[in-house]
Amino acid sequence: MSDGTENRQIAAIRPVKESAEDQILSVPGVVGVDIGEKISGGKPTGEMSILVYVKAKKKKSALSAKDLVPPMVDGVKTDVQELVIELQAAMGRLEGELQIDAGTYTTLHGGIGMGPSRSVYMTPPDVPTAGNYVFVGTLGAMVRDRASGATMALTNFHVAAINSGWNVGDRMVQPGRVDGGNPATQEFGALTRAQLTENTDGAVVTVDSAKAWDYTVEGIGDVAGTSTATAGMAVQKRGRTTEHTFGNVASADATISIDYGDGIGTRTLRHQIRISTDTSQSARFSDHGDSGSTVMDMNRNVVALLFAGSSDGSTTFANPIAGVLNELGVDILVRPVIVVTRPLISCLNTRIQICDLTRPTTCFIQTRTAVCTLTRPVICEIVTRTPVCNIVTRTPVCNIVTRTPVCNIVTRGGCPGPHPGEGMNNGANLGYGDPTWMGSQYDTGPFDADPSFVAGYLAALEEIVAIEEEGEN
Repeated sequence: MSDGTENRQIAAIRPVKESAEDQILSVPGVVGVDIGEKISGGKPTGEMSILVYVKAKKKKSALSAKDLVPPMVDGVKTDVQELVIELQAAMGRLEGELQIDAGTYTTLHGGIGMGPSRSVYMTPPDVPTAGNYVFVGTLGAMVRDRASGATMALTNFHVAAINSGWNVGDRMVQPGRVDGGNPATQEFGALTRAQLTENTDGAVVTVDSAKAWDYTVEGIGDVAGTSTATAGMAVQKRGRTTEHTFGNVASADATISIDYGDGIGTRTLRHQIRISTDTSQSARFSDHGDSGSTVMDMNRNVVALLFAGSSDGSTTFANPIAGVLNELGVDILVRPVIVVTRPLISCLNTRIQICDLTRPTTCFIQTRTAVCTLTRPVICEIVTRTPVCNIVTRTPVCNIVTRTPVCNIVTRGGCPGPHPGEGMNNGANLGYGDPTWMGSQYDTGPFDADPSFVAGYLAALEEIVAIEEEGEN
């Protein structure tokens, strides 16, 4: 079936499914309603249908008429599938054993274990005796409060709040107490908001100001942003228990009913993301302790917040991230992009003629302006001609150097020059740079000008440059 055909079928089925799902969910044993390919005799049929998830399939003969899922709803076929759906937090007695990745991280970031400092006295399902239990899940990503700008950690309601006994300010610990976290030394923040609605199972924890944090998800990399989950999308997640795993978005139309336990009871969440495990890369996409993980596309955009999954590991459910962020009033934190720029510096390259200082002569000074990208002073060449010195227009050369401006003094022939042994060299004797000799016909004797003259000349050059820059401004 082509994606276009499948999408058209899903769009046609969606309103039928949504109008009938509450009635279907009222059938004993039904835990979810979705849209997907109908399976018959263990083989896919290529036909889209309304999927009905039940805890356990029973023979029709063992059910009354009112307990049967109708084979068709308004012309759309149904397909009953067995699926046990569970919240993906983990709990343990205070003396419980450590689990996978019970590590302590000095810097908070996504994909690591966390949990509340408080314990809950309860009798869990299938456990004969009551006791004090602690819970652990996953810190999904770092977020920022839209109102206050505070840095927060994102996770699930049932990880941070646990039940109806939660309070604003409840302290959180990393790693979670199931994993040996110590409330006396390893608390990192306070529960600020928690939401359990038809769209969201989420909570945010304001991070203590002294606690270090980062924009990354363990084992995956920096969060790139957010995106919308679409059917067929390849996704990944990093959680406290199964760590880095891979899957594919199977649907964005899942409605599931799930028991939240003490003080809350069964709640129904709609328009949820259903993820199928990519068994070529992962044995299962999630397990207990992975609740709160952020589900990401392969470009590291967050698309959903993981909260539940099937007991057999084949299926995971997650809240669409846009609804989570809006209901909690936060935004995913993304590392700022730092652009390194080099300033454009307007520099004046002035070529000044130096004439034979022992004879009267006329000098014409011409200047050119250049715009250079510089991080260091420019080198300007100084050329001399005698007896009449006309400066030929030249293209300024801007060199990036690590020294102060150097004026290389060069004598050109064609006019009577200094006596042998008294000519100007190229400035090497001043200690200002490498020689640039122009030809063998020029005098190579030492430059024995008065040092005070050279200092005065350089000061004059700087003054000319300053005057011209002021004129341009």
